[in-house]
Amino acid sequence: MAITIADVEHVALLSRLEISAEEKERFAQELSDIFGHVEELNKVDVSGVPPTAHPLPMKNVFREDVVKPSLPNAEALANAPAKEGPLFKVPQIV
Repeated sequence: MAITIADVEHVALLSRLEISAEEKERFAQELSDIFGHVEELNKVDVSGVPPTAHPLPMKNVFREDVVKPSLPNAEALANAPAKEGPLFKVPQIV
C-alpha cells in the first residue's frame, strides 16, 4: 500500500502537527514501508494458531496473606529524615 504525501498531510492535520515538505516525503516513504511489512504479515497462514493475549501461560504469583507482627515504631522511624513524635514528617501538599 503506497502512502501519498496527501495522506501524510491529512494525518498531520488530524494530529495538529506542522511538518516540512522533506518530512512529508520521508514519512510517506516510511509509512509505505511499514504498511508493506504489514501486508507481508497478512499473507502468513495462521488458521491453525489459536488467538492469545499472552505467549506464556498466566499464573497467580501472589503469596498467601499471612499475619505477622509489624515493625516496631522506633525501628521504622530510625532512618527517617524528619519525624514528629511517633510519625513521619513530610512536606505539606496543598
